Amino acid sequence: MARPLVTISLSTLFAACLVAGNAAARDRLSLQADPAPAIVEASPVLAPFQHVRFCLRYPADCKSDSTQKDRIELSEQASELLNRVNRSVNAAIAPTLKTYGTNIEDRWTIAPSQGDCNDYAVTKRHELIADGLPGRALRLSVVKTASGIGHLVLVVTTTKGDLVLDNLTDAIRSWQTTGYQWLKIQSAVDARFWYEVKPARGGTAVSQADHKLHLASR
Repeated sequence: MARPLVTISLSTLFAACLVAGNAAARDRLSLQADPAPAIVEASPVLAPFQHVRFCLRYPADCKSDSTQKDRIELSEQASELLNRVNRSVNAAIAPTLKTYGTNIEDRWTIAPSQGDCNDYAVTKRHELIADGLPGRALRLSVVKTASGIGHLVLVVTTTKGDLVLDNLTDAIRSWQTTGYQWLKIQSAVDARFWYEVKPARGGTAVSQADHKLHLASR
């Protein structure tokens, strides 16, 4: 029996994706003694259409290896790597807006000269995998900012909690301190699949009712 799928009304989410050039903050990664609770996957949802296109274009970035660890040890070396990649990608890509849907040429691209939040996120994931981090610990996530703008970030699952690499800041933050509403996240088991983020205390995730999710069984 096929598992139920969930469709989500987010057609304009990435058209308004936030972009930023050289982020203003230059903060070092701050490690908490007691990491925040991890992001919890809820129901399966449809992958963003542009991620489906991305996987066709970059199949190696959508492969999964069940033998990999699903989190990284947040050592000083790993912390320095995360900071370096986050800052370097933020500085390397010039910000621009894309019109997904009206321009078929606009798509998620690794290491473009200019791009939006989607390009920053997939580029960071690609570079961290190339640097030896397990893809299962590196997950793209769809969020909504306090102003209601759709946004894509990279979540790194570590022994100190789930950390967010974001093109809007060079500071690497815990997912629960971003102020974002968490909509869905890439699966750690299969990089092609996505899940709704289970609502957490403090309202960091958005419920199905809030976003008029429609269940559809096959």
